[in-house]
Amino acid sequence: MKKILSFIFILLIYFGVSAQSDFKTQISTAKSSYTGGKLEDTHFALQQALSEIDMTIGKEILKLLPEKMAMAAVNPKEDHVTSNLGLAGATVHRSYGDNPALVEFELISNSPLVSTLNMFLNTPLMGGMMRDENTKTIKVQGYKARLEKQNGSIENEFNYQVQIPFGNALLTFTANKSTENDAIKLINTLPLQQIAKLVQ
Repeated sequence: MKKILSFIFILLIYFGVSAQSDFKTQISTAKSSYTGGKLEDTHFALQQALSEIDMTIGKEILKLLPEKMAMAAVNPKEDHVTSNLGLAGATVHRSYGDNPALVEFELISNSPLVSTLNMFLNTPLMGGMMRDENTKTIKVQGYKARLEKQNGSIENEFNYQVQIPFGNALLTFTANKSTENDAIKLINTLPLQQIAKLVQ
């Protein structure tokens, strides 16, 4: 048993050092490429280094999230952080409950939808034109957010989605088979200020 625990500990240290090593390698490659006038190689190496940082931030965000929401346990197999190919940034995903998930959390850094959502939230004319009985602007822990009521899979069952922009990152929180009040209570249990600090 001790050998197995020692092996796991060594493996965890290796992966931590490996991530740092990858970052340092990419930065070193960028420096040497830049010195050699290879700007395309420099750009590529810097993108890879930034991707390593985004992946590390994504993993830190998962650590901040609760293990349970609305009595539903986290689905560890659904936890993932993926690099956004071709773009800087990453996607962080977590869900709670099974078949289908009761609660879903997704954060996309450098989301192309942020500018549209900010226009909706901060321009009274646009906000008024895009508001209806299923969509409204709310505040969650001091952050402006868009709340949308969506039809569920059966009649008289609803899902509520809350979208919050953090700089250039977009947090999307969905409470399925829920009420508006329950969805707002659930999202208020998240450490939004800590998440915002990591992504801004």
